[in-house]
Amino acid sequence: MSKTIAINAGSSSLKWQLYNMPEEEVIAKGIVERIGLNDSIFTVKYGDGQKFEKVEDIPTHELAVQMLLDELINLNILASYDEITGVGHRVVAGGEIFKESVVISEEVLKKIEDLAELAPLHNPANAAGIRAFKAILPDITSVAVFDTAFHSTMPPVAYRYAIPTEYYEKYGARKYGAHGTSHMYVSQKAAEMLGKDIDEVKIITAHIGNGASITAVRHGRSIDTSMGFTPLAGVMMGTRSGDIDPSLIPFLMEKEEITDVNEMIEVLNKKSGLLGVSDTSSDMRDIIQARKEGNEKAQLAFEVFTDRIRKYIAQYFAVLNGADAVVFTAGIGENSNWVRTAVIEKMSWFGMEIDESKNVFGVEGDISTPDSKVKVLVIPTDEELVIARDVERLKRFE
Repeated sequence: MSKTIAINAGSSSLKWQLYNMPEEEVIAKGIVERIGLNDSIFTVKYGDGQKFEKVEDIPTHELAVQMLLDELINLNILASYDEITGVGHRVVAGGEIFKESVVISEEVLKKIEDLAELAPLHNPANAAGIRAFKAILPDITSVAVFDTAFHSTMPPVAYRYAIPTEYYEKYGARKYGAHGTSHMYVSQKAAEMLGKDIDEVKIITAHIGNGASITAVRHGRSIDTSMGFTPLAGVMMGTRSGDIDPSLIPFLMEKEEITDVNEMIEVLNKKSGLLGVSDTSSDMRDIIQARKEGNEKAQLAFEVFTDRIRKYIAQYFAVLNGADAVVFTAGIGENSNWVRTAVIEKMSWFGMEIDESKNVFGVEGDISTPDSKVKVLVIPTDEELVIARDVERLKRFE
């Protein structure tokens, strides 16, 4: 029996699960939340309902990784690091180079770092995490599982931008998407929940966390997705602007006397979204609390956030020519009944209606009314399990 750890680093979080494989038995799991913010939350769940939690500032993903490995020993979850035989890393951007999961070599790692321009908030953290694990566990199988891989099935009509062809041919300037592992997993679970084969259904998946993306899935394949060349595009997010008029960038640079375009991109990636509009926080929990207290900026941030999600879902009804279900997943999608209600309540024309008695915190499954023509589902994502399975599959080829 071997142990595999799956690492899923988001822009402000690090989720992980430790498995006995191939049994797929979860030994321990946890999350580091609010990385880069004050009062980061470090949580480990293990054993028979045991839980370890501490709150302290965790400024980087590198520190989060080191804390995770240390606590596995401190809590006697592992006797030594030697028990871990495989580690799988979620990597956001694989570009057109990586269309499936791969064993990580130094060459692969260098390419992941080179692809950071496609995911500036993620690939550098992913690569740093990989190097941290390799420094401590140099001999185990390390696998990269790419967010973009699931979206490699998008047709050119979806991934090509209306810019000169030479830019695509020379530089790969196209839509790549992200969160592919999550969209794949929850769309498959949705088909099971509907009692249908994945090849028979059309599903719109809404992965809504600090980073957020919407995907149109037909016959189990990604047909279109909201994120673009980088994860900056699409819906409004925690600190990311989502779609804006490109002409706004030089306009703001001139007004603010910004001479380095990277500084402007930093603003759009790290100072915008919920944080930028609310002037309060990038965390939806904080936004909802401030909204309840009458904070008008927080109210506007909430409304813009849900408005952009609703518009993308509506687009994908057109792309798919109808859908069997809309799925909410990830931190906000799974836990915020406020967001789910705000998105769906103005989409009754599409045949969707939420049963508010089911739409509560912690719910899993169908939250729509019996008469709802399109099912509204809440499905916890399990990207870590997908990652662990790929580690086991690729071990055979080493």
